[in-house]
Amino acid sequence: MRPLTAGRARALVARMRGRRVLVLGDVMLDEFLWGTAARLSPEAPVPVVEVSRHSWSVGGAGNVAANVRALGGHAVLAGVVGQDRAADTLREALSGYGVEAQLAVAADGRPTTQKTRVIAHHQQVVRADREVASDIPRGLEDDLVARVAAALPACDVLIVSDYQKGVITPGVMRRVLALARRHGVRVLVDPKVRHYRLYRKVALLKPNVRWVENVLGVRADTDAALQAAGEKILKLLACEALLVTRGERGMSLFRPGRKPSHVKTAAREVYDVTGAGDTTIATLALGLAAGASLEQAAVLANHAAGVVVAKLGTATASAEELLVALHSGGE
Repeated sequence: MRPLTAGRARALVARMRGRRVLVLGDVMLDEFLWGTAARLSPEAPVPVVEVSRHSWSVGGAGNVAANVRALGGHAVLAGVVGQDRAADTLREALSGYGVEAQLAVAADGRPTTQKTRVIAHHQQVVRADREVASDIPRGLEDDLVARVAAALPACDVLIVSDYQKGVITPGVMRRVLALARRHGVRVLVDPKVRHYRLYRKVALLKPNVRWVENVLGVRADTDAALQAAGEKILKLLACEALLVTRGERGMSLFRPGRKPSHVKTAAREVYDVTGAGDTTIATLALGLAAGASLEQAAVLANHAAGVVVAKLGTATASAEELLVALHSGGE
């Protein structure tokens, strides 16, 4: 793969600014309790964390939208929340990021998905989840799809961020993909195994290696094995491109009838991989909207993910941080 020159990278990052990205998926609120642990509880063999700080951030599809904003794009977020305090906190956080929220509200007692992480000495001690992950009902599907239909014509690209929390249903995907085809909007998907058949004919699918292995029931731990698996996925789902993230081995891009392209990892220090996939797909979408080739967008996304994994907790990468990473990485 030809290297992405410094001049081309700067031009692409500049052209990301203002590009409109619609993010559809499972919206979450991430809660963090920060503190120290110096003793075990007398009630059970677990650490006692003395909490000194409490913070919130947007997670799931919300974090994808936050990453779009951090990189200079305009983000529209379509998802589902409950009628609860977590939804109010989430809306406030999204407003702080500058994300345009188009959130359907569940009226049947379904809560806003919330993950609470307890952190002691920069290490996660435990995570508690509050959620209902069953598929949303038809009425809520109709509300959500209507919001997508209203926002999509003005957007450059659509990201489907599937965290398997009930928003990405067969009905939602069928209607949203039809809308995207009608308006000529490319669809990028961050997938889950259980829903893999819903992603047929999308522009780009961004799984990790484990997803590929689980869908096909094979090992893909070598370049040759992954290439064979990638070709099977492309044939099975008829998608235009498959970008497989491989952790410390970087990324591999597959397209029908072409040799795969490999991107070496840009991460130098890894503190926390939380949200790295969100950063990757947000950068891919903005890169493509700015006119990057798939290979160039993958390089940009790889460096943006490298920025995020060097941070603790749910994080974003800014356009400035991405340019610094590209420069220090020799691109």
